[in-house]
Amino acid sequence: MKHVSALAVLCLLLVPSIAAAQRRGAPAQRRTPAASSTQRRSASAVADGRGRVADQIKTLTRFLYLFGRVSSSVEMIDEQARRGRITPQETSLINKNKAALQTNLANVRDGLDQLELRFRTTPGLDRFYPRLVGVAAGAARAEEQAAANQLEQAGRSLLDTIARLTDVLLEMN
Repeated sequence: MKHVSALAVLCLLLVPSIAAAQRRGAPAQRRTPAASSTQRRSASAVADGRGRVADQIKTLTRFLYLFGRVSSSVEMIDEQARRGRITPQETSLINKNKAALQTNLANVRDGLDQLELRFRTTPGLDRFYPRLVGVAAGAARAEEQAAANQLEQAGRSLLDTIARLTDVLLEMN
C-alpha cells in the first residue's frame, strides 16, 4: 500500500509538469523593427535631394524662358550687324549681353556640377547618381553652343538637361 500511495503521489506531482511541458507558449509577437538611424538619414537625404533637383529644374526653367527671349533678340541683332545696319554702340551692347549670357550659362553649369557632386558623395543619394551623371555636361554643351552663336541648339541642350533632371526626380519618388 505504501508503494501505491507513493506512486499516486508521484503521479500527481508529475501531471502538472507534463501538462506544462505540453502547453504551448503564446506566439511571439513580431514587431516591425524601428527604422534605424541610417534609414532615417537616408530618407532625409533623399528628401533633401528631391528638393535640390526640383530647385534646379525651377531655376533652369526660368533661365530657359529668359534665354529664349534674349537669344531671339541676339540673333535678330546679329543679322542686322552682318548687313551693316547697326551702330558700334549697339554692337558693343550686344557683345556685353552675349558675355552676360555666357556668365549665366557658366553659373547654371556650376550649380549642376555641385548637384552631381552632392549626389555622388552623399549616402542615400549615391544610388541615384548614375541617372544624374552628365547633367552638368549638358549645360557645358549649351555653354559651348552659345559661345559659337548656336543659341537654338544651346536652348535644346538645356531642355534635354531639364528632362534628365525630371527623370531623376521621378525615380526618387
